[in-house]
Amino acid sequence: MNTELTICYQHQDFIIINKPDGVSVHKDNEEIGLTESVAKQLGVKQVWLVHRLDKITSGLLILALNKEAAAYFYHLFEQHKIQKTYWALSDRKPKKKQGKIVGDMQKARNGAWKLCHSKENPAITQFTSTTIEPSLRQFVLQPKTGKTHQLRVAMKSLGSPILGDKLYSGSEADRVYLHAYQLDFEYDNEQISVQAMPTSGDFWQKICKVI
Repeated sequence: MNTELTICYQHQDFIIINKPDGVSVHKDNEEIGLTESVAKQLGVKQVWLVHRLDKITSGLLILALNKEAAAYFYHLFEQHKIQKTYWALSDRKPKKKQGKIVGDMQKARNGAWKLCHSKENPAITQFTSTTIEPSLRQFVLQPKTGKTHQLRVAMKSLGSPILGDKLYSGSEADRVYLHAYQLDFEYDNEQISVQAMPTSGDFWQKICKVI
């Protein structure tokens, strides 16, 4: 990974970057992984990954700069004390325009997941949506739990798979239109709120000009 990453927020204990889509938080087959690349960019020995974004998802990602901060963030995520807000686009009309999607998640075929009617240990997602143009709708998603593929599965269950998300029957597009737009949390008695606009995707570019 040779690209210089955009730092949206810098603190002595952590940084928040705007991760591009197509970049894995794991090393994968890259010679240099994301954490090594960030450490090199900052001129430090190591940074700690405290949460994850899918490779196809762009947006805000927190990286701790020391072990103590990493442990603190693990605790915040575990306690659901970090409010995450995502943007998504779909070209299909949802079953409902806003509300809550609740249900257990179960493994399906080809690495996908599906939403069940049972609610023993459910994935919970709050959402609102607005029409951008006749065949395009923007969703604001707030996951209240942190399950694998939660938002992608939630969108499919609404009948509005994310644009570009082939795994969940989304229409063909130049990228998967899911972006971690905002993070809100308290750190060391300080209230922190960070936003970052998407930097790639033809539809995002069009929308961002309007916003």
